Amino acid sequence: MKKRVVITGLGAVTPIGNTVDEFWNNAKSGICGIDYIKSFAIQGSKVKLAGELKDFNGRNHFDRKQFNRLDRFSQLGIIAAREAYEKAGLNNVGIDRNRLGVIMGNGVGGILTIVEETKKLLNYGMNMVSPLLMPKSIPNIVTGNIAIDLNAKGISNTVVTACAAGTNAIGEAFRAIQYGDADIIISGGSEACITPLVLAGFTNLNALSLREDPLRASIPFDKEREGFVMGEGAGIVILEELEHALKRKAKIYSEVVGYGFTCDAHHLTSPAPKGEGGSRSMKLALENASVAPQEVSYINAHGTSTPYNDKAETEGIKTVFKGHAYNIPISSTKSMIGHLLGAAGAVEAIACIKAVKENYIHGTIGYSVKDGDCDLDYVVNGGRSLDINYALTNSFGFGGHNASVLFKKFQDKGV
Repeated sequence: MKKRVVITGLGAVTPIGNTVDEFWNNAKSGICGIDYIKSFAIQGSKVKLAGELKDFNGRNHFDRKQFNRLDRFSQLGIIAAREAYEKAGLNNVGIDRNRLGVIMGNGVGGILTIVEETKKLLNYGMNMVSPLLMPKSIPNIVTGNIAIDLNAKGISNTVVTACAAGTNAIGEAFRAIQYGDADIIISGGSEACITPLVLAGFTNLNALSLREDPLRASIPFDKEREGFVMGEGAGIVILEELEHALKRKAKIYSEVVGYGFTCDAHHLTSPAPKGEGGSRSMKLALENASVAPQEVSYINAHGTSTPYNDKAETEGIKTVFKGHAYNIPISSTKSMIGHLLGAAGAVEAIACIKAVKENYIHGTIGYSVKDGDCDLDYVVNGGRSLDINYALTNSFGFGGHNASVLFKKFQDKGV
């Protein structure tokens, strides 16, 4: 018999808040975290805006030696993991460290370190490249760093499925606990790649918004959307086997009940026609949970603000939910924080979990022009109070990766 899995801790570092509470309060208030890029000079760049962290200094969280050994994406992951771990009440608690795991997702790993060391190579030669290049930049190192920091000796894995990575990581953690491979798993996503190189790559791919008004740049489902806005940050959730959580009297935020993942097998960057791959992912998550489409109360959309994604996701939702699609409130966290790539799904999962816990849906900000192809309820006039029993989150990544996770309001009896 599959074990039940619950969420007992949350941690976040985002463009609208450097803790979970700051993030969620600002999301409920519809705060825009997108602004002019400040981490490097943007003269000559067609793209001027991004969702950068505010009032954040990694040096405040690590000693000098540790700070210098960590790429920014690892720093963000560790900071969010520490918060989630603390909120889960795991500090100074006797748990089996061999049953405590870490599964993380990210898209590009330590790109800041790669760029810095490449400059050294080109300017000064091979002998000047840091011996820490690989231990700081490989995508799995955030998982290893969190495990070391929190003494997690159990299952350890890293998911690299581009923009679906955070959601896939949580889904894989859910499955691992369901089948008895761990008691607790620290899971989510971390990303820090707002650099001239990555910005140029996405710009020349025609994937980014070129607008200079922060409130009209990331505008999911709006007819005038033209591309996504890059963001950075991390989101972590603590997944725990139900009986283990109850035994230690842990606070339970919600239950994880379904996970679906598919591949479009269609195109490197564009979604399959009519959102076919995404619709299968959503359907599998519902089937995995034995939940009927009409039972879903809320969808946190992938909602990137790109012309193709938003249309395809809308079509995919209609395929799965049919007439009920028009009754489901749908919102995009990316309207406020931009696209956190490999961390996006993890932060958006937190938005779903908080929505289920508090019966409140944050809005999709910046929306003003209706699109006939995107005609569902995108919660565009501020947040909304609503009794939420099931909430679904979607993430879709380059390469055709699709992932959906279903959360449920926690009830001690039944599934």
